Amino acid sequence: MNELITRVTVQSLTDLLQDAGYRVNPSEQNGIVQLLSASQGIGFAVRFGNPSPEQDGYVDFTYSCALRVQGQLPEGLTQVWNASRRFARLSQQGEFLLMEMDVVVAGVGASHLRSQLELWDRLLQEFIVYLREYSQQAAQLQAQAAAAVDEEAPVL
Repeated sequence: MNELITRVTVQSLTDLLQDAGYRVNPSEQNGIVQLLSASQGIGFAVRFGNPSPEQDGYVDFTYSCALRVQGQLPEGLTQVWNASRRFARLSQQGEFLLMEMDVVVAGVGASHLRSQLELWDRLLQEFIVYLREYSQQAAQLQAQAAAAVDEEAPVL
């Protein structure tokens, strides 16, 4: 029988990530621990959420990937992602584009945590493809709009 998990610890999530082949570096800032890792060169963090009633554990955590934005984001980028994808949300916070996925732990099996990690990895890869394709589409639309304006301009 698969034993139900009611909390995770820094060590249990470190083990989960390492067992799946990820490198993990714990990082502590102002007494708050997070795990830093990467998937195919894309860095992400695991931030712990609500403490469990049991000592040294948490009942939820968040996978988080922050990418620094250079220049202006195309209009509607975050809205289209959020309307077309489930499980992970996209937001812009200052100069960062942030994708996050929450994982609730109370009463799940170990296979659930592994499947959430696999889902996160897949969404992370989709995120990069989405950014590339959306940027290319936006550039094409801008070029088409510029060409249409040029065609309508009177020749003197």
